[in-house]
Amino acid sequence: MPKRTSPADATPLRVVIVTMDSHLSGAAARARNLLRRDYPGIELTVHSADEWGTDEGALGRCYADIATGDIVIATMLFLDDHVRAVMPALLARRLDCDAMICCMSAAEVVKLTRVGKFDMSAEALGAINWLKKLRGKKESGPAGKGEMKMLRQLPKLLRFIPGTAQDMRAYFLTLQYWLAGSEQNIANMVRLLVDRYASGPRKGLRGIAKAEPPVEYADIGVYHPRMKGRIAESVDKLPTIPNQQGTVGVLLLRSYLLAGNSGHYDGMIEAFEAKGLRVIAAFASGLDQRPAIEKFFMKDGRSAVDAVVSLTGFSLVGGPAYNDSKAAEDILATLDVPYLSAHPVEFQTLEQWGASDRGLMPVESTIMVAIPELDGCTGPMVYGGRSDAGEVPCAGCDRACKFTRSENGGDMYTCAERAEVLASRTAKLVALRRSERKDRKVAVVLFNFPPNSGHIGTAAFLGVFESVYRTLQAMQREGYQVELPANSDELRERIITGNAQRFGSDANVHARVMAGDHVKNERWLREIEGQWGPAPGKHQSDGSSIFVLGERFGNVFVGVQPAFGYEGDPMRLLFEKGFAPTHAFSAFYRWLKEDFGAHAVLHFGTHGALEFMPGKQTGLSGACWPDRMIGDLPNVYLYASNNPSEGSIAKRRSAATLISYLTPPVAHAGLYRGLVELKSSIERWRGLSPDDEAERADLAVLIQAQASALDLATAEPAWGDAAVATIAKLSEDVLEMEYALIPHGLHVVGENPTFEQRVEMLQAVADASHGIRPEQSVIEGLVRGERPEHVVVGSGPEAEANIAIYKQLAATDRLLAEDHEIPSLIHALDGGFIRPAPGGDLLRTPAILPTGRNLHGFDPFRIPSAFAVQDGAAQAQRLIEKHMEGGNGLPESVAIVLWGTDNLKNEGAPIGQALALLGARPRFDSYGRLTGAELIPLGELGRPRIDVIITMSGIFRDLLPLQIKLLAEACFLAASADEPTDFNFVRRHSLAYMEQHKCDMETASLRVFGNADGAYGSNVNHLVENSRWEDEDELAETYTRRKSFAYGMKGQPVQQADLLKSALADVDLAYQNLDSVELGVTTVDHYFDTLGGISRAVRRAKGGTAAPVYIGDQTRGAGTVRTLSEQVALETRTRMLNPKWYEGMLKHGYEGVRQIEEHVTNTMGWSATTGEVAPWVYRQLTETFVLDPEMRARLAALNPVASAKVANRLIEAHERNYWSPDPEMLEVLRKAGEELEDRLEGVGVAA
Repeated sequence: MPKRTSPADATPLRVVIVTMDSHLSGAAARARNLLRRDYPGIELTVHSADEWGTDEGALGRCYADIATGDIVIATMLFLDDHVRAVMPALLARRLDCDAMICCMSAAEVVKLTRVGKFDMSAEALGAINWLKKLRGKKESGPAGKGEMKMLRQLPKLLRFIPGTAQDMRAYFLTLQYWLAGSEQNIANMVRLLVDRYASGPRKGLRGIAKAEPPVEYADIGVYHPRMKGRIAESVDKLPTIPNQQGTVGVLLLRSYLLAGNSGHYDGMIEAFEAKGLRVIAAFASGLDQRPAIEKFFMKDGRSAVDAVVSLTGFSLVGGPAYNDSKAAEDILATLDVPYLSAHPVEFQTLEQWGASDRGLMPVESTIMVAIPELDGCTGPMVYGGRSDAGEVPCAGCDRACKFTRSENGGDMYTCAERAEVLASRTAKLVALRRSERKDRKVAVVLFNFPPNSGHIGTAAFLGVFESVYRTLQAMQREGYQVELPANSDELRERIITGNAQRFGSDANVHARVMAGDHVKNERWLREIEGQWGPAPGKHQSDGSSIFVLGERFGNVFVGVQPAFGYEGDPMRLLFEKGFAPTHAFSAFYRWLKEDFGAHAVLHFGTHGALEFMPGKQTGLSGACWPDRMIGDLPNVYLYASNNPSEGSIAKRRSAATLISYLTPPVAHAGLYRGLVELKSSIERWRGLSPDDEAERADLAVLIQAQASALDLATAEPAWGDAAVATIAKLSEDVLEMEYALIPHGLHVVGENPTFEQRVEMLQAVADASHGIRPEQSVIEGLVRGERPEHVVVGSGPEAEANIAIYKQLAATDRLLAEDHEIPSLIHALDGGFIRPAPGGDLLRTPAILPTGRNLHGFDPFRIPSAFAVQDGAAQAQRLIEKHMEGGNGLPESVAIVLWGTDNLKNEGAPIGQALALLGARPRFDSYGRLTGAELIPLGELGRPRIDVIITMSGIFRDLLPLQIKLLAEACFLAASADEPTDFNFVRRHSLAYMEQHKCDMETASLRVFGNADGAYGSNVNHLVENSRWEDEDELAETYTRRKSFAYGMKGQPVQQADLLKSALADVDLAYQNLDSVELGVTTVDHYFDTLGGISRAVRRAKGGTAAPVYIGDQTRGAGTVRTLSEQVALETRTRMLNPKWYEGMLKHGYEGVRQIEEHVTNTMGWSATTGEVAPWVYRQLTETFVLDPEMRARLAALNPVASAKVANRLIEAHERNYWSPDPEMLEVLRKAGEELEDRLEGVGVAA
């Protein structure tokens, strides 16, 4: 037996482990103590890659240890930031150390392995191909267990093969030791490597100690801290609890348990049990949890638990390297119970998270939030993490917890406050699932923005009151105790009118919260009073109480969410940090939970204010207002299927389960009135022979007169010789209007599209997605159920291609004809699992069907996709060509607006466009995950690099942090490139700024701007809505203040107002893509808030010189670029002035009038920010909606508040000099406005 060394003759031995598995630090430290009995001179250090982003000295210490390491082990290094950071050190040490073992990492890391004669950089790498299997399979069957069995068998098979096979055997044994990383296995792993590979002065350590075979542990099992041995392979071994209220299945990571680092799990188990829940905490080997689910959470093919909570922080099937969301969805749908995914903070400490305005780091929000959402999870939240164990308490909530730190670090702790909230939310979901429908109370929340009685029931594309009524009908049929009104008109009347006049409120006052009760029950009274003064405040209050607006219908309360509070004074948000909701807002949610006793809340439509309350972006704490308001109340949220970005905010910040609803039917706009006559004249003109000069000349005069009457041309001078070209262009314009796609009316939940609507929608899909315009009879045949083969005329390749398209259209039609929305609402309120679904537009993403599913965005690691990069480059070229067609030169600088919504729906095409302008492209790792940017060589680009000033929405910032770093890196690389400034405008402008402001290149090249953490929007829209501004420069100043936070490669915002103003002064054009067919630039105020806001800021920065403003439309075909004035004109003619559009809206009465009013207000918003709305727009809007007595009376009867706002907005536009009606028209307009205002006094809302 080898003689042990003594401390006196101990040989120095340095073992370095570099890993993302920081939780194994404790086990490694204990292993070091065991090893010192064998090797007194050993130094075993563990470096956690997840600390490199938050601890400035951590990477330096890692480099120093690798440089002197004798045995270097690198494992679980998948992320590009980690790989790129450590590769130089590993490469430098590779040939000088005794052994380097790199496993379960990116391929370029694994190839650095060198153990004896086994060299991964030189071998055929069959081992690497085999190792890929350890990540798990993407087939339907669970993976992990079989592969672990293979891993155990392989060293046995290699044991008797001489030569390199023994080194390969040592490599696989190292994997086996690490994957079962207890202190004994880590100690034996080191013994094995020292015994075989210690060299030089350390060679004498060989033979000192022999490694025992790896200790094997259960591949799948259950865990409980109070159970003997803690781990068992049978649920029967788990302890029971008294007064059990339900069972929760909890998923854990096996490696934490084997490493003895389970403090965060233990705290969560205790929290669940404190709520009366029996806990089945299970684990599986690898990163595929399905075997554990099948063995412990199911019995006889059905669920044996009432809810499932994953505490792993990863996808259900997969980890940081890959995920299989479809496999996860299928098993979760079989379980059919609520599925929550919670996570520890892994890449920062609890103290850092608590003090952060942002919350989660980009990699955390991607891996631990966005990816699990693809599985169908809800309510992502933090529940624990590591601690830096300083004396500074955690600032995540008012408990100010302090944690102790062990000698080795890396120990996991539970955040007690978050754990209690998670346990309480789970318990409420279990109670909801176990309750009887007849006893269940549900709060339905409607929105009212901007706050007034004309806007109650605000929701994108949704006929709210008709939809609520149909939902109540369904709930009554399904056993809920619902006192159903006679119809939707009575429902609306009782909610909006009721006793509102008596209380001077916007809606019926159902309950009053007395000031004394509010003071007694409001947990955050001091913070609210600091913002809004003493209780009960001035919002929804009579001075002695707070109003709860709405009406109760049996066990269902339909309430109106109170206003955010800043609507009347939006400038407050410029200067106040730590904004708080009003007394009324907080009292409303407390009343729902405690006084009404809701089992669940159903937020009805896109979208409200709750999820946009102040707090961390993701990974909310107990100090964040959305979390405080929703508390533990189960939150179901009916959400538009085309808005996955804002839907994701609702999921992450208010624990919502989304139920998608279809957007309105889309149809070709068609022609009306004078446009029909104009088209007829043009067709007659084109049908004439060139020899019919006299008749053609007469007809050209008529066409010019008709076009002039429609404001499509000027009446003088006569076209003359230019008639041919002018009429050709006019023909194209009329054709564009006729085939423009427009939303037709509003969607009603539970009401399937009619036969005619389905025909129009399929025609639109065929046009937008496939570039074909089939005969209407063909589409009608498909909708009637005829086989695609029977509706196709002819044969050959074209016919075969059409059959394939028609099959897709037929499949789309079948789903359109089915109602999945109300059944899904009922299922969610029953506590069932809601399958996930991508968000997007039906025209481009048929996968949104069926609706009634839990929306998610595109995988952030895959944005922008290869198609998006290609598509973005093409659109960038169209933009350049459009700009130069107007007689402009190549732009040096472009201001581009990026939203989260269109990037998530279009796989990042707008990002691809920004990169193309810069002359850059995304860089991906071997797993296909986004890692950064690289420059396109100038020779390949074929033009100079264009400077791009990017302003992003708050949603983009929250959802796409990796893409922020991508864009920031692209700008920095372009500015730093050693290229002539005549061919690199980014560099030209950055060098000039460096010279002027004496800053470094990293600062001068900052080009990605947005809000401060936790803030959204520019507030330009609020100023316009409230008419609280004197001149347009106020709008520019508001925009600049709100959007002057620059985001660099680290992703942290720094206010850079001077840099933004300097960059804007160089801008040659401003640009934004249309989000969708449904969302035109006059549909919502977000467009003029963002693109309009930056356009006004550019004008001020350029000393009053306006830059052209363009809109990109990629909603159909190859895409096009229009000037803003062209876009507004097109939308005005195809929507606002088009009877097909406004009659479709007015069919929905009250809500349809509100939609018309919003279009008028948004049109004026464009005048205020760009001045690019032609006066004829206001004149024709006035003639259509105000001067026509019949139409005016109709609008006033349907929605008196909104109809009065239409007239007042048109008058305001005149007073701000955006149009100048003749005196007679102005007088009639003013009288009409006064008449509508007079009608508001004592007038209820008509049916």
